[in-house]
This record gives sequence, C-alpha cells and structure tokens, in this order.
Amino acid sequence: MKVSKRWLLEFIDSAQSAEALAEGFTLAGLECEVEAAAPDRLLEQVVVGRIVAAAPHPDADRLQVCEVDVGEERPRTIVCGAANARPGLGTAVALPGARLPNGLHVQAQAVRGVESSGMLSSAQELGLAETSSGILELDAEAPVGTPLAEWLDLDDDILVFELTPDRGDALSVIGLAREAVALGLGQWRDGAEVPSANAAHPDGDAGGSARPVAIDAPELCPRYMGRCIEGAHAREPSPDWLRERLRRSGVRSVSLVVDITNLVMLETGQPLHAFDDSRLQGTVRVRQAQPGESIRLLNDQSYTLVHGELVIVDDTGPVALAGVMGGQHAEMRLDSQTIFLESACFLPPAVAGTGRRHKLHSDAVHRFERGVDPAAVPRALERATQLILAMAGGVVKGTSNAGSRPVARAAIVLRRSRLTALLGIAIDDTRITRILSDLGFVVDAVDAGWSVQAPSWRFDISREVDLIEEVARVVGFDAIGAEGYAAHVAMQPVAEARLSDQGLRGQLVARGFQEVVSYSFVEQALDAALNPDAARIPVDNPIAAPFNCMRSTLWSSLLPIVRYNVDRQCRRYRLFELARRYSAEPGVHPTVREEVMLAGAMWGSAYAEHWAQPDRMVDFFDLKGELQSLIPGLEVSADAHPALHPGRSGQVTLAAHGAIGWMGQIHPSLAEQWDVPQSLLVFELAAEPLQQRRLPHAPHVPEYPASRRDLSLEVPEDVPAQALVDTALRRGPEMLRNCFVFDVYQGAGLKNGCKAIALGLIFQDFSRTLTDELIDEAAQSVVGALHDEWGARIRG
Repeated sequence: MKVSKRWLLEFIDSAQSAEALAEGFTLAGLECEVEAAAPDRLLEQVVVGRIVAAAPHPDADRLQVCEVDVGEERPRTIVCGAANARPGLGTAVALPGARLPNGLHVQAQAVRGVESSGMLSSAQELGLAETSSGILELDAEAPVGTPLAEWLDLDDDILVFELTPDRGDALSVIGLAREAVALGLGQWRDGAEVPSANAAHPDGDAGGSARPVAIDAPELCPRYMGRCIEGAHAREPSPDWLRERLRRSGVRSVSLVVDITNLVMLETGQPLHAFDDSRLQGTVRVRQAQPGESIRLLNDQSYTLVHGELVIVDDTGPVALAGVMGGQHAEMRLDSQTIFLESACFLPPAVAGTGRRHKLHSDAVHRFERGVDPAAVPRALERATQLILAMAGGVVKGTSNAGSRPVARAAIVLRRSRLTALLGIAIDDTRITRILSDLGFVVDAVDAGWSVQAPSWRFDISREVDLIEEVARVVGFDAIGAEGYAAHVAMQPVAEARLSDQGLRGQLVARGFQEVVSYSFVEQALDAALNPDAARIPVDNPIAAPFNCMRSTLWSSLLPIVRYNVDRQCRRYRLFELARRYSAEPGVHPTVREEVMLAGAMWGSAYAEHWAQPDRMVDFFDLKGELQSLIPGLEVSADAHPALHPGRSGQVTLAAHGAIGWMGQIHPSLAEQWDVPQSLLVFELAAEPLQQRRLPHAPHVPEYPASRRDLSLEVPEDVPAQALVDTALRRGPEMLRNCFVFDVYQGAGLKNGCKAIALGLIFQDFSRTLTDELIDEAAQSVVGALHDEWGARIRG
C-alpha cells in the first residue's frame, strides 16, 4: 500500500515529517518506509511546455522539428522522435543544462543538421514511470514555463506500507488517517469525511430510471448498490492531478472512469466497478455461478466456472466475476455514454477462493479477501459519482439498492484486571477509553471495565485480547517496561526408547553422511519416473517451472542435488535428508497424506583416497552395511522397484514393522536420462520405525567357554546367504548363539549352478561346558535343517 503524504494531509492536520509519520505507524504495528515522489534532479530546469508547431525533419524520417513554447519571448526549436508529439500538446521540457534521473545531461546541440535547444521528455526519462510509449502528456491548461515539479506537486513523500493480512482496514487513505489520529500523529480536518455527491438519491434508495438489482446469495454479498449516470464523456482524459495521484499509489492510469474508480478505492478502501449500462440487459443480479458457465474477463481470457463462484449477471449471463474482475461483455469503452456504477460488499469467502482458483489477483481481490467495510458501500458510490459528474459530466438517472445496511457488531467485554495482567502496567481508565474511541470503537463503562463494540471496518477484532492489543500498540510497546518474573516451566518427558530427529541425523553424520535440505516442490516428470504409481499433487502456482509438483518420493529432491555436485567434480559423496513426502489419498473428498521419510544417496569411492587403501566403487553391499549399522535388525529382501537396477535393489524390512522402504542402485536408464552416475546408490525409509530403538541391557556373563564350528556348504546359486543364516538361527539348537558368513566362493570344483558358502557357528551353554559330541550333534542338526530348506550339503 502506497500513500502520498499530501493526500493523507487532505484528511488530517499534522506537522509531522514523513519520517516521523513512518516511525509512528511502524511502532504501532503498521510497517512503513518513506520514498520520494520524484527524483531530486527533476526539481530543476524541467518546465511545462506546449508544442506550437511540428514539422517533419528534413533529414530523418522518424524525427520532427517542434516549435515549443516554454514561457519565453520566442518558442524553442526542439527535435523530437516521439510518435505522440503534436501541435497543442502540453508536455515536459528539459532545458539545456538539466540533468535527468537516468544520468542524461541535456545540452543544446545539432541533430541531423537542425539545432535543438532542449528535450521533450517521457515519464520514464523523468523517473516518473518504469516504461512509457512517448513524451509526457499534460493537461491543456498546464501553464507554460511553470516548473514541472511545481505543477505536479512533486515535492512530496510517499509512505510505503507492508501491512499484515488482518489489517485490511488500513488499505485506504481514510483508514490510515484514522490510525494517524488514534496514534496522536495528527487531528481530523473539518469536513475530511467524504461529502455527499450532488446525486439524486444519496441514501441509495431506488429512484429515477435506475436499473433493478437483486441479490440471490445474501450470505456472500450482504449489500449491492448500483447507480446509472447518463451523458458522461468517458473519452475525456484523466487530469494530471488524478494520474499523478494514482502513480504515487502504484496504480496505472487507464481511462477517466476507471481512474476515478481506482482513486475512490484507494481513498475509501471500497473497490468499485463501472459497466457500460447500454450493454446490460434487464436486472443485475449477484448469484453463484452454475456449473459449466463461462465468462471472458477484461484480461482477454475465458474462464469456466464450476465451483459456484460469485458472479454478477444480467438477463444474458455473467458480466463480471464478483470482487475479482469485470467481463468484456459490458466493458466501459471510450465511446460509452451511460455508466452503471457498482458498489458492493462481497465477503472474504466469496472472493478469496475465486481469485486463487483462477490465479487472478487485483487490488479489489486484495481488499475483499481481507474484509471491506460494509458502511463504505454508499459512501464510495457518492464519492465516485461526485468525481464523474465533475470531470466527465452527465446526470444521475437513478440508484438501486439491494440488501441491508450493516448490522451492529456484538459488544466485547474488556476487563480492567485482564488488561493489567497481560500488559503488566496500569493504564488510566480515561486514557483507555480515549484510545478505543479514537480508533472508532463504541465504548461504555461497566463495573469490571468496558463494553466495547468494534466498528464495521475492523474485521480483525473479535476477542478481549484483540482489544488489549489495540491499547498496547497505541500506548507503545516501548512504554511497557520489562520485568523479571518466576516462570514455572516443566520439562516434557522424553521416551528413552525413542530416537529423536536430531539423534537420527547425528548417527548418519557420524558415519560420514552430510545432511541436505531441499524444496518439497519438484519436477513432475522426474517424480513420475522415480515413483510412477504415486498419486501426485500438482502445484497450482509454482515458484518456478521445474517446481510444479509436490514430491511423492525424496529421491526427486536428491537426484538434482547429486547432479549439481557431480557437475562440480564431487567424485565421492554421501548425503541424506529427513523430510516429508506427499501423496493424494483417493476418495470423495481427496486428502493429502504426509509421511516423514529418511532418504539418502552414495556414489564414488568406497573409501577416502589413501596410499595404503585399494580404491573401489561403492556397491549395493556397502549401502546395506551402512543401513544395518544404523538400524539393528534391518533386513533386505531382493525385490524389483521401477526406479532401481533390476538386479541390485531390495525392499527394506524390520521385523516389528514389515516393509519400511527401498534401497539399491539407480536404474541405468534413469541415470542416463537425468545425468547422474550409473553407480549411484539410494535409499528411502519410513522415519518412524527407525526412531523406535531397543534400550541397552547388560547380558549375563557366561561362566563356561564358547566353541566354534565352521561349515563349508555347497548350495544353488540363487540361494541368498542371509537365508542360510536365518534358517540356522531359527531351527538350530538353543545352544547356537550366533551364525555368520565368513566366505563365499564361485568357480572351479563346484557343480554348475552352485556356489560355496562358509558359515561360522558359535555354540555356548550357560550351565555347563559343551563336549565335542554335543557340539558335533548340534552342528549336524543345523546341516540337516539347511539341507531340508535349501538343498545345502557339506562340500566334499
């Protein structure tokens, strides 16, 4: 929100500088900065001129030789290349010696053989606009020779506000004037409130030849007013003061009637819309759209309405998207002579969803979705009527009104004891009453404090604590001293059997992994390639083209990071991320499912470069070992995943939780398509099971020694070594304490399709020393079990 200080001072008397005003607003919660209305250099040697004559340049097709009156005895000859330079045009003339904001030093010089003593300047060259299509056009009555800064009142400051969403009441000059008065930054000027226009029906009752209006959705639009103005000259240009006031507010000038509606919106906070009344038919209605209805808006785009959006319709169909944008069907044009002026109160739910759904944002949407004062509806209509009659002419033919005037807000009890307890200071009752009254509240004293009724423009006030905040910010947070107090803080218990997020991260970092933090938005094509069966959630308004989808797997975020680092010659790397992934839950009302996952990637050498360590690339078993070191009891079963190498992937399981994720080498086709290393290893596991850990306990120290027996077994090639270990531990005798693989052999001396696996068996009993006979018998029972389940036999 930008407001000219001069405009603000039309409503209040204040001797405060712009910087003091900005500081006062900021300390009260309305963040404000100050910027100049025009560059300093523009205040000198740039004057109002008028082109007396214009002729083609004798030696250049696109140049004109203009005779320009700047208030001197004789017109100046100035060469100009602007297409809009024409006799009778008032414009800005930079005299020789002027230095423009863009750094240009204007001098008298010959242009293609014709002496030019000055420069006809555009708004862009003068620093008054970012772009412009020709030289600046001024009012016909602009006095020649007058400094431009004086004519446009450029010796001004602009207050730039960064308002929080709850302060929609401050999105107007009048709203900010109210704040300034309440904060002691100024006093109301006499008659500062908008005066009634010289209109036929200032109260908004139907009369004359008014077009009838009706509201079919009163829960979304409590009030709608329309006014017909006939004989207005919409072709008239907007005067300099109006265009300049809009410029300082950051609004582009369009045409006279549209500029007037924008001016009134900025002044009162009430958005307006002007229709060409001759293009409307029958009754103007406010209703919800019927499924499948469509409308072509002023941005030349067509929209299909399927969610019951609030629309303005006539007897032929939709003519505007209520509170968002008008339609082309009844658009005001330069040849329009009859205006239907709309002023309405559309409630936030009626506008906010529509604007977001169709990706439409306007100054009207910005205000309606925050809440607009219902009482401003007739006042804004009167103000706009007043300006149209004054600048475009015409007569009011009638006014229509549908809906009711705003209902008084329910009173809120403000307790004196509660206010003192929250702020920690005692404030005089008279001061509290004055503060709330200055802010527009209706205040009545009661036994415990005050009964307070919020004004119609304060949508953010609904609770006692809101009133206390109002008092605190006007008194000044700096006036509330800090006091020590005894805080009763109880530490929340932490389950010892649960590993915290930070603890999980710490374990990975200790094993040489580095944490990354990435966006939840990813490229949809990449996410679909990595997780083709997921129900993805598209991003409605992505921050950038590649971020058009919510990730259904963390691999979609990790692969671009891998590629980025490989491109920068990171040849050995281990990374992880603990974050959420998202998917859509199907159903009548689809919901979003969020899961916290732990994902990571490894590539490059298995070990850091060292003269005594042979170099090799990381493989599937390196990653498996890392995960098993991190998560005791983790198992990996060979299984296929569409994003992983068909022979080097596995599903990760935990006995108490079942399948919790996947690990393996990236699929070769994906590695080639997305430009990542072929040897890239990745994993993605549900975080919750990983954070449930077994508490350590001290085992009984055995009194009797352990014994070891080694078995060299010949088994089919497709039998996993882990399967042999699991069978031995499951079917072996109670005295078998451990079983592990210490050698695997494939080659000469074995049958075709077979491999040799050597198992180490550890036997121990807590009550006696085991004899060789007992150990041999136990070892044979293990061999028998392995033979029954896997066809294993002792190598000869």
